[in-house]
Amino acid sequence: MRKGGKRKSTSQKQENEVKASSSSQENQKENHKLASKAKCAKTSKPQPQPEYFEDKRNLEDLWKAAFPVGTEWDQLDSVYQFNWNFSNLEEAFEEGGKLYGKKVYLFGCTEPQLVPYKGENKVICIPVVVAVVSPFPPSDKIGINSVQREAEEIVPMKHMKMDWVPYIPLENRDSQVDRLQSQMFILSCTQRRVALKQMKIDRLKKYEYCLPYFYQPLKEDELEQSTEVQIIFPAEQKPVFCEFDWELDELDEFTDQLIEADELDKDQKDAFKEFVKEKVREAKKANRQAREARKKALEEMSEETKAAFENMRFYKFYPIPTPDTPDVSNVKAPFINRYYGKAHEVL
Repeated sequence: MRKGGKRKSTSQKQENEVKASSSSQENQKENHKLASKAKCAKTSKPQPQPEYFEDKRNLEDLWKAAFPVGTEWDQLDSVYQFNWNFSNLEEAFEEGGKLYGKKVYLFGCTEPQLVPYKGENKVICIPVVVAVVSPFPPSDKIGINSVQREAEEIVPMKHMKMDWVPYIPLENRDSQVDRLQSQMFILSCTQRRVALKQMKIDRLKKYEYCLPYFYQPLKEDELEQSTEVQIIFPAEQKPVFCEFDWELDELDEFTDQLIEADELDKDQKDAFKEFVKEKVREAKKANRQAREARKKALEEMSEETKAAFENMRFYKFYPIPTPDTPDVSNVKAPFINRYYGKAHEVL
């Protein structure tokens, strides 16, 4: 009995050892799984958040594409330092807009103005875009004029490497240009800035004095009516800058006043008077020729062309206010330049 009892006890002991071993192996497996999960949790990298880029608007770069005529080359970077918003110009081409479905010629210019920006007033070079609604190019010429220049020049655009070229909206830039019937044309300039260093000063300055030229044959030009001449007399000490009106000013009295103000030397009085008389003769001749040219142009003009000039419209666009750009709302003006005169509407 004792022997049998001993075998039973030994057998039971072995069974318990097997169970304990099995349980230990299961615990090890479970711990291994937990450790693996913990390790995975530690080593897994956070998933990157998807980036969203705002879609570019179809006409977003239209204002930049229109060359800012007459802007000094070293001021161009200051014009583009701000991300100006011309969505008002873009919306004008949408259905219901002022320029929708019309043939439009656009050119840029800049206006230095004192405007508030980030709590202080600063002189900012403000970009402006002028849109001309016309069935044909408003002009193929450029005016070159300034106070420093004695004579005004009217030259073909191509002499200054400028021309009207089609503007291609973003959505159409994969298409062939010649297959597109563009209704938008921009005044473009192909003069490369890198080549400016080799350019003569006189030629370089001409770009800064450029103004988009326009001649309205149906309306008498202001120059035809003007009785004023710009005088830049090359005096010995310093040039004399003044305006002389041959209807309102008396030459002897006008000259004496300049001498009294120490603007002109007394011994140059006669030379100055002859200089003014010559400028007056030139101005009167130019006015007479302008009237004759306008009269001839009207006689040769078709009724269709006359109607086009009558219906031609000028729109002047300023950038709209944004938190990142100066507010130009209080400096908007209808005046474009001495050739175009005033815009029909300012936006």
